[in-house]
Amino acid sequence: MKRHSTRRRQSGLTTVEFAIIGSLAMILVFGVIEMARAIFVLNALTEATRRGARIAIVCPVNDPAIAEVAIFNSSGGGSTSPIIHGFDTSDIKLSYLDLGGVVIEDPVTDFGNIRYIEVSVVNFQHELLIPFANFTFTMPELATTLPRESLGVPRSGVITSC
Repeated sequence: MKRHSTRRRQSGLTTVEFAIIGSLAMILVFGVIEMARAIFVLNALTEATRRGARIAIVCPVNDPAIAEVAIFNSSGGGSTSPIIHGFDTSDIKLSYLDLGGVVIEDPVTDFGNIRYIEVSVVNFQHELLIPFANFTFTMPELATTLPRESLGVPRSGVITSC
């Protein structure tokens, strides 16, 4: 008779052990998925700086289409990214640099000294969605610098936007 009651207590213990181990395993699985998602977001942000720099070297100075294209939209397509949640044009920083790499404060009036264009992603907040461990962190600043090309001034005349 005593043997039967021990078996009954063991079955309850098995359920508790499964609940603990199962929840830890699920947290581990979600953690791996979220780390993969964070790496995807980091790579997409890097690509955003490349796209922005590539369009900025051929578009007129300070054209709003630069930031829109950088966040994976078309020109005039909106200010939020369809690929990365929470990524918008306010996260894009556009800088025009002189030959020494110093930021030109007013690139419109100092147009002739522009030698490089730098597009960077700054202060982007990424939220990890791991059960019981949701937290947000700031992605590192990412930047791409390219030498200028036409800056919206082709041989046939000036264009007004990209």
